[in-house]
Amino acid sequence: MSNKSFYEPLDEIRRPGVSISAKLFAFLALFTFFILIVVWVFQIGLLNYFYRETKYQELEMADYTAVTTLNNNPQELNSVLEEFGTDYDICSRVFRVEGDRVFQTASVEVSGDCMIHHMSEKFLTFLYNKAVASGGVYVHQTTPDELEQIHGAETREPVNNPMWQRTAISRINTVHVRIAHNSQGEEFIILLNSELLPLSSMVDTLETQFWMIAVILLLGALVLAVLISRNISYPIQKMNYAAKRLAKGEYDADFEVTGYREVMELSESLTHASEELSKNDKLQKELIANISHDLRTPLTMIIGYSEVMRDLPGENTPENVQVIIDETQRLSNLVNDLLDLSKLQAGTRKLTLEPFNLTDVVQNVMLRYEKLTQKDEYRIEFSYDTPVEVIADQTMILQVVYNLINNAINYTGDDKLVRVTQKVIKETNRVRISVTDSGAGIPADQIPLIWDRYYKIDKVHRRAMVGTGLGLSIVKHILEQHNTTYGVESKLGVGSTFWFELNILNEVTDYDTNS
Repeated sequence: MSNKSFYEPLDEIRRPGVSISAKLFAFLALFTFFILIVVWVFQIGLLNYFYRETKYQELEMADYTAVTTLNNNPQELNSVLEEFGTDYDICSRVFRVEGDRVFQTASVEVSGDCMIHHMSEKFLTFLYNKAVASGGVYVHQTTPDELEQIHGAETREPVNNPMWQRTAISRINTVHVRIAHNSQGEEFIILLNSELLPLSSMVDTLETQFWMIAVILLLGALVLAVLISRNISYPIQKMNYAAKRLAKGEYDADFEVTGYREVMELSESLTHASEELSKNDKLQKELIANISHDLRTPLTMIIGYSEVMRDLPGENTPENVQVIIDETQRLSNLVNDLLDLSKLQAGTRKLTLEPFNLTDVVQNVMLRYEKLTQKDEYRIEFSYDTPVEVIADQTMILQVVYNLINNAINYTGDDKLVRVTQKVIKETNRVRISVTDSGAGIPADQIPLIWDRYYKIDKVHRRAMVGTGLGLSIVKHILEQHNTTYGVESKLGVGSTFWFELNILNEVTDYDTNS
């Protein structure tokens, strides 16, 4: 056996293009880059934004809860604020406003340097005025550089630091101020303070981890691409090599592979195609051999009788002329059947659907065999339960009946009996035509093969008494073109019954048997 590996091409020409492995790695790498970009944007680029938004939402939730508690259950206000201070690290103070004076009613300090617990009265007034001017709610942000001024005489505006900016947070104190009123109309100032811690060290750590993860993911994508490509491209390359062998006529090419379901299904399909091609090639060789035999025999007889009639005086008799005519007719029938079969297989012979009386057609076929029944003592019997009309191609159906009877005549037993039956199947509104012989029968394992052209059970060619050997193949193609059912039932030593069915157009009530 050759040392050439199974996937090596049979020729030196390779088609341009990208291999499966390269494409898989490219797709996996693109997907990995997409994942890394998403991770970087959300885990690093927008970390400050999400952190701030979370803190702001915590302050708003604490503010809403404080206002609700102040209106519905003011004695629980301090405990509610303590709970928020513990859970979310929020300092809080609540003042009741009476004229120009304020009185503290609740206070929670979670750290020793809480901004709102160490602010000047002037800064409190500043926050109150800002809240009034803003419709009752005001948010103030202060950096550590401003803390000294908060306790002093000056107060600056909030720092302009966009939330989407990718800069590290350096301990920004956020004060949420709300002016609220209870059900008695009393006015309160609610101060909530949350500190935004610096995230620069965390961002640096995440960036380091990000690049490590990026390298690991890319290496993983490469390994995964190699593994997947081995499971996909390996069997495909093997099947490609086998397909090239098949194209060269080597029908024993091995398409059997393992792998994914789709690859295995493709392997099974190619194996089946290889088997069918091998069978078709064998049938073609048999067909050529059989046709050659059928052509050579009548041609030999025509030439022989013609030479005898030419060379020998008195041999120009009607009997010799009739032999030449009969053999010429056989040649003509064979050529016509070959043309019919090739047209049916190529799909160039189209159906001409029309309503006709099927019972009449079958009876007309019987008339063609009168001379055969008289000369060779064949008995061809036709029986039917009721006359029917169908819609089909009358010429093709006539050919089907004719070929089935010819086949039965060729293989019937010593009693030379052929029975043709027409039976209406009322359950399906169809009519079945059956042709039965009393021959040796067909083995069960060979029944599916009898529709092949020139297929013979005993594999020994003998001239048919009637027909050309292509009849059943023509029958098969005509009935499949009509999209109808057909089949054969056979029992060894008893005989065979070939049948087909057609849809009934209507039953003929007034029927003249002599028509």
